[in-house]
Amino acid sequence: MEVRVEHDSMGEVEVDAARYWGAQTERSRRNFPIGAGVETMPRELLRAFGLLKKAAARANFDLLPERMTEEKCAAIFAAADELIRGRLDEEFPLVVWQTGSGTQTNMNVNEVLARRGSEMADEEGLLHPNDDVNMSQSSNDTFPTAMHIAAALAIEDKLLPAAEHLIETLRRLETENADAVKTGRTHLQDAVPITFGQEVSGWRASLERDCAQLRAALPGLFELALGGTAVGTGLNAPEGFDAAAAAELARMTDKPFTTAPNKFHALTSLDEMVFAHGAIKALAADMMKLANDVRWLASGPRCGLGELTIPANEPGSSIMPGKVNPTQCEQVTMVAVQVMGNDAAVGFAASQGNFELNVFLPVCAYNFLQSARLLAESIASFDKRCMSGVRANRDRMRENLHRSLMTVTALNPHIGYEKAAAVAKKAFAEDISLRDACAALGFMTAEEFDAAVRPEEMV
Repeated sequence: MEVRVEHDSMGEVEVDAARYWGAQTERSRRNFPIGAGVETMPRELLRAFGLLKKAAARANFDLLPERMTEEKCAAIFAAADELIRGRLDEEFPLVVWQTGSGTQTNMNVNEVLARRGSEMADEEGLLHPNDDVNMSQSSNDTFPTAMHIAAALAIEDKLLPAAEHLIETLRRLETENADAVKTGRTHLQDAVPITFGQEVSGWRASLERDCAQLRAALPGLFELALGGTAVGTGLNAPEGFDAAAAAELARMTDKPFTTAPNKFHALTSLDEMVFAHGAIKALAADMMKLANDVRWLASGPRCGLGELTIPANEPGSSIMPGKVNPTQCEQVTMVAVQVMGNDAAVGFAASQGNFELNVFLPVCAYNFLQSARLLAESIASFDKRCMSGVRANRDRMRENLHRSLMTVTALNPHIGYEKAAAVAKKAFAEDISLRDACAALGFMTAEEFDAAVRPEEMV
């Protein structure tokens, strides 16, 4: 491997000559061989850093043109655009398990953009990682800023659209089955009738509420720490830099990013991330419930409930021919478990750090962005490969409805709770219909029973 010698404040270090990163990145790569090649910084976070560096360069150009020249600003823009488009992904080898402030990842970005930007401008050394790409910034304000940018984009551009598309699928299923009467179930036991459309409406409303909670979390994420620099005082940043950079980010992303009103809070607290991830967890919990309901209702197809049919996407067994399993439901429930575990990590991370800085930033970003990404992709797959093809087995629903003992509830106003309970117990014990049990007990004639118990009218 051909190498070149790079230097930083600690001295010289050899770096692969084919790479754009510099000395600080190389030191981190060597010092933290923990999850290398696997648990690297999320690409969503790196894209956010690209946006951040462009916004910072633009603000510096407007406020400090004698230092951030037009040529330097253009070079940073050009290199950052490659980062945003994913063309420089191989230049970011650093793992999550590094310094808790994410300093090395900020410097990884600075070094790569400096070298690549100078190369694109055809002027070696045009950009310095610290003096130019990191101008008016600190790792302590850039990393939490990148976290907020990445989190907001993940929720608004990926997770919410996936959930909203599934809501539309459920709304269609709800309308199509408004008249499909079936037995309700509570405690996994038979309950009074419900329409399948009503059941689906419960799923739909849950996801709609989750989406509302996700939107409620966005305003906090739109507030950015950038401009606080090292400890929140804004040292070495020109007056107005924070607002100018946030405005540029808002323009580039078409999102209402703004500067955080209190930078001391913005650098040390992760409460917005905790709140937003709580909304993600709520969505995961409802997806877990929805997926479980679907696979219960589709169980069988002959020896289970069998009230739904789901798409057959792949063989379900290596030994049992013709078996079809609810695999899309299973992936949803596994993703939900992962999100719930991630929520614990995010919460613990937010509780840590001392004085002016939280030092659990990378692990918080890693878990948060994994949750948002996995859940968005899980919901989209479940929607496309399961819910879009769900069909109600109306014959089975009707059969189960008329076998249910809980339609006896309709007798309460006529013969009272205790007599109705006696009817249900006799029907169950002797495996006869409620109608026959009621007549045998002398509580009502068969005709009176038929007039009182009409399952289709009990919804």
